[in-house]
Amino acid sequence: MAKKQLTYQEALNEIEEIVTHIEANKFSIDELGDKVKRVAELVKFCKEKLKYTEQELNKIIEENRKEDQP
Repeated sequence: MAKKQLTYQEALNEIEEIVTHIEANKFSIDELGDKVKRVAELVKFCKEKLKYTEQELNKIIEENRKEDQP
């Protein structure tokens, strides 16, 4: 079965949940390292998603500018 593609919002929600649990000391020291690694992965994913979205928006803006020029 195919794995569901993670969305930006899902990643952001997971980051927020992990950070909230870290701040509340809800993880054991053994879990903490894994959770910090997971947050780092999610932050990287979000940055890549934002960069891709920015590039796509810039393409659209540039195409619209070309269409508007005489």
